[in-house]
Amino acid sequence: MGKYRYILFNKPYGVLSQFTDNSDEARRTLKDYIAVPGVYPVGRLDWDSEGLMLLTDRGQLQHRLSHPQFQHLRTYWVQVERIPDAAALHQLQQGVVIDNYQTRPAAVRLFDVEPAIPPRSHPIRFRKNVPTAWLEMTLTEGKNRQVRKMTAKVGFPTLRLIRVAIAHLQLGDLQPGQWRYLNPQEESLLKLLWQQPQHYKH
Repeated sequence: MGKYRYILFNKPYGVLSQFTDNSDEARRTLKDYIAVPGVYPVGRLDWDSEGLMLLTDRGQLQHRLSHPQFQHLRTYWVQVERIPDAAALHQLQQGVVIDNYQTRPAAVRLFDVEPAIPPRSHPIRFRKNVPTAWLEMTLTEGKNRQVRKMTAKVGFPTLRLIRVAIAHLQLGDLQPGQWRYLNPQEESLLKLLWQQPQHYKH
């Protein structure tokens, strides 16, 4: 594994999860933050989402961890409009139907206090008389805008979405726009993850 490069990046809000932008809009890309040639993101985060991304020059790892049938964990901190009740949390945990697809069971918990995170570069839409809450959601899949669709389905729209973990890799104290190489322990654990058999649906 030593000859390959592995990078953790804290993607800020409003940055594309790619190195080029073919549109006419002046949008920020990974190129504005990471000057390491030959690495590419494993999976993606939406333009309006924030948090942890893994980049590597190991193409096979990109394919394996991005494959929908490989069920590694992804953990998100999600700010939602209003305060979800027990019924809504239970629905999210059991799985909901979005786009004619039943989501897999997820680990979901409500924060007692707001997590300590940097403010977003563009503040969330705020309604004075509507409270907000933070959830921690851990999924084993990553379909298009899945978390946002799940919380909307149970009546609590997502206002802010931050990915804080990919499998054993943690966002930690990495600040928005910062990146670092994996440490030896993280690389070793990634190798174990790489060697695990793939989980296929029957």
